[in-house]
Amino acid sequence: MREDLRERFEEAAARHGVPGAALAVWTGGELVEVATGVVNRNTGVETTTDSVFQVGSTTKVWTAALVMQLVEEGLVELDRPVRDHLPGFAVADGAEKAITVRHLLTHTGGFDGDLFEDTGRGDDCLDAFVDYLRGAGHVHEPGALFSYCNAGYCVLGALVARVRGTTWEEAMRERLLKPLGATHWALLPEEAVLFRASAGHVGPEGAVYPSWQMPRSNAPAGSTLCLAPRELVRFGRMFLAGGVAEDGTRLLSEESVAAMRTAQVEVPGVGGLLAGRWGLGFELFDWGGEVFGHDGGTVGQSTFWRVVPGADFAVAMSGNGPGYLGLLTDVALPLIREATGLPVPDMPVPPASPRSVDVAPYPGRYDGPAMSYEVAGADGGLDITVIPGEFMARVGGERITTRYVHYDGHTFIATEPEEGVHPTVTFVVEDGRAAYIHNSRALRRV
Repeated sequence: MREDLRERFEEAAARHGVPGAALAVWTGGELVEVATGVVNRNTGVETTTDSVFQVGSTTKVWTAALVMQLVEEGLVELDRPVRDHLPGFAVADGAEKAITVRHLLTHTGGFDGDLFEDTGRGDDCLDAFVDYLRGAGHVHEPGALFSYCNAGYCVLGALVARVRGTTWEEAMRERLLKPLGATHWALLPEEAVLFRASAGHVGPEGAVYPSWQMPRSNAPAGSTLCLAPRELVRFGRMFLAGGVAEDGTRLLSEESVAAMRTAQVEVPGVGGLLAGRWGLGFELFDWGGEVFGHDGGTVGQSTFWRVVPGADFAVAMSGNGPGYLGLLTDVALPLIREATGLPVPDMPVPPASPRSVDVAPYPGRYDGPAMSYEVAGADGGLDITVIPGEFMARVGGERITTRYVHYDGHTFIATEPEEGVHPTVTFVVEDGRAAYIHNSRALRRV
């Protein structure tokens, strides 16, 4: 399998212009790893299976596991307000009185999530970030709707640090990474430099992004953790084993593992290849059998991670630039189909003959901290203009207008692909009028 996979991986990376990537898969009781390309086009350093990548939001499952350890010890309760454990937590509308730990784990807290304030490199950075969140805007009532919330996981990281009396990084090292047996990981730049650390590549030409370090204040949500793909596979196998590491060390109880894998909230949208439900940290997929995992991305780096309990299967893939989605469709998804027999769906595509629908409920402006949308009716479909906020503009986001056609229900799909994928948006309609546009984040109509 290894040689065939390596050939497929190298061919797909070359075909899609991916600078460098690595993949690890546990199947048939064996770990198989492949790598291709370079970790940095400026230096030409080769990507190997030992290379570490910024794994972005897959970090959230690690943070969730740290929280569940606290729950097991009776130090934290899922359905008590976060403030009971982290008194400094507050948001602009006063909803902190009702926001629970479960709300943060399930992205239902109801406050602005794409807040990436850099509060420095000190051990107090999470406390300072929590103070900054006092200005976080209202999106919806706590528990009312799924809306992906990076900031909520930063709060969970601060909660872990406070209850443990240490830093989030030290809790990660001592309570997850080391007992798991992981060897190729980094939480800070001075740790990453000891490995072949991948750089992000951006733009059509895949140029090296000039800044590698991201804010430590966003670490629990995914800004700093670097892993070789095998370490995500190792983490996934711990969940397959009911919370036990390879050497028999118990990291989580079976009850905690089951709770993390149990659906807590539905996600507005098309489902299919995308997560239709969310557990306590995990994305949950309906692929004809239980599948869980999480995706992740930083500037110019992407990670895909899936675990299939019924097939004793886990796969993780990281890449460092444009074309990464081509690796997903050409290698990772076919690999899951072949190894598990599951009918993994393809990415959604526009219908050949889109149905003309009444678009009157949808036009308007929808605002969020990372971006805004302007929606206008157009020939039975919609013209949707994305307007990047300050952070998105800083990392290369541009104002762009795209034609969308009806896909299903209140979901519309772009007629033209972005990096080979047709984006979708779903409107949350209340009393006959769209109240939110949803792209995993809920953006309020203004």
